[in-house]
Amino acid sequence: MVSYRTPLGQARGLGSAKHGASHWVAEKVSAIALVPLVIWMVYAVLQLAAGDYGFAVHWIQSPLNATLVVLTLAISFWHMHAGLRVVVEDYIHKTLTKSALLLINLFVCGLAGALAIFSILKVALGAGVLGA
Repeated sequence: MVSYRTPLGQARGLGSAKHGASHWVAEKVSAIALVPLVIWMVYAVLQLAAGDYGFAVHWIQSPLNATLVVLTLAISFWHMHAGLRVVVEDYIHKTLTKSALLLINLFVCGLAGALAIFSILKVALGAGVLGA
């Protein structure tokens, strides 16, 4: 059968959906933001390893330390979510499986991140502020 469509007409709809670049840029920005945060976190963990529990509680109650730990956790879990989303979108082709895995990725990363941040804030602000 002869096709009367032009090459442009045949290619239309097969290219980029114009939304992948923003995801790529967001992943790169979060990766760049994590570089100094992870370096600081390694230094902090080495400091904490030399102390006891009381030292760690006192250390996390510092506003700067608590803020940097929460920021590191939030960006890390967000970066993990974005990376796993790309893997699922690229390698899982069944629509139902892809949708289920994307939802699981969202809930696991969100829940783990929220629990980690809540735990840090509970220690940083004291048990009396956020509950027993």
